[in-house]
Amino acid sequence: MKSMKRDLYFSKPLINSAGSLGFAPDLRVFKELEGLNQLGAFVTNPISLRPRMPTANPSVIEFSGGVLLHTGLPNAGFSNVIKKYSAKWNRSELPIIVNLMADRPEETQQMVRQLENIENVMAVQLGFAPLLSDDIILLNLEMCLGELPLIFALPHEQILSLGAKLIQAGASAISIASPRGTIDLTPNPSPERRGELISGRMYGRSLFPRSLDIVRSAGMIGLPIIGAGGVWSDADVESMLAVGAMAVETDIKLWVR
Repeated sequence: MKSMKRDLYFSKPLINSAGSLGFAPDLRVFKELEGLNQLGAFVTNPISLRPRMPTANPSVIEFSGGVLLHTGLPNAGFSNVIKKYSAKWNRSELPIIVNLMADRPEETQQMVRQLENIENVMAVQLGFAPLLSDDIILLNLEMCLGELPLIFALPHEQILSLGAKLIQAGASAISIASPRGTIDLTPNPSPERRGELISGRMYGRSLFPRSLDIVRSAGMIGLPIIGAGGVWSDADVESMLAVGAMAVETDIKLWVR
């Protein structure tokens, strides 16, 4: 008989964002980075059912107020990640939130069901490719509901509309996916020459005002939301909690000593 769905609860409100600290907590890294003793959970790097190689030209590109990452979200694939890291998850003092690439509902369901049997996994966070339809995201919820709480990482444009539907249908929380952007690497290109464009996920302090506005709007309609985007200081965390966030993610701030 399957256990009842677990509640989503954070002993401390700060967590890392997916892609910022690897696939399992590393005590050596924790000793070097400030503030990690304040984390209430550890979020893994994104995991896909099948292995993914890095993009041909991985890039970390600075812009005014942040950085753009172009990586391809490389990982060894779900089965290999489980073999390598599930024992570390079990031994971790922090509960684990496993981030899954959830573009194909049947594959997502397969991964979620296996995670229900792994100790110390407190929740699953589902991330999606840009412009994925609402219907596919809702189908993911329908197929994956079970014992583990489901957190849906949505872009800014879908949080208030689709987020409310997901919560009503059984999702435990909504989080803010990293916004995407494009940078022209060719300085001052002539009209006849198309610049070299790189697209990727954006991080940095310049994102915070927009993120805080989304969290406030979500809080006003009672949406359980995990704030993210541009969180850089204790004051940023407190601001998001004050307007209704149930927890707050920080990302590249963890890379800055």
